[in-house]
Amino acid sequence: MIRNYRDFIEALTDAGFSGAVGGSDDGVFALFRYGWGADAETGIVWHTGDPDHDPWEWRMRVLDERDDISYGKVFFGKAGYITKEWAPFFLAARREGRSFNDIYADGTVSYAAKRVYGAVAKRGALPLQEIKREAGFSREEKPAFDRALTELQGKLFLTMCGQEHQYGGSGWSSTVFCTTETFWGGSVFGQAEQIRPEDAFERIRAQILRLNPNAPEKKMTKFILG
Repeated sequence: MIRNYRDFIEALTDAGFSGAVGGSDDGVFALFRYGWGADAETGIVWHTGDPDHDPWEWRMRVLDERDDISYGKVFFGKAGYITKEWAPFFLAARREGRSFNDIYADGTVSYAAKRVYGAVAKRGALPLQEIKREAGFSREEKPAFDRALTELQGKLFLTMCGQEHQYGGSGWSSTVFCTTETFWGGSVFGQAEQIRPEDAFERIRAQILRLNPNAPEKKMTKFILG
């Protein structure tokens, strides 16, 4: 039972990955369900700003405090967590050792995604508003920009890596995105290169079934491959 942030980290470390909340996992696997207000049984309280008992705060806390957990829109176009232990398997299954230029040449990512990726890759990491500006997205292109950002996270080319406070620290903040190479470093990608995509798929599938023996087969495939 997850009662606080420490419990969450322990459970996530054991599981290796999770939809951010139930509902974002399409019945595959998430460590806890989403809710408003307090859960009397667990002590979890959403949207209070309490860093120990509000799961909404844990999203950025893992990025601020740790280097072994990623968070982003990685499952079904919705948010989820992947630990460093399991990152090589997801990278092998989804990217299959291919670079961004490889998959763009295949026609499997959009031109909008190319613009977004190029802006972030040039700098390594950029806040959301700066990505839009550097990639030259107009206000009218917001839907295409949002889709591209989700697309790149799902294919494990970009990930969230924290927040940057804006306007002199007045409380406004912007999510910072970086390339997965910047986030994980060479050792994780080195491990991924040694894993065959089909072996990575089966390893993740076996772990899902350990966590949720009733996970639907088609949903598992989508969960694994993005």
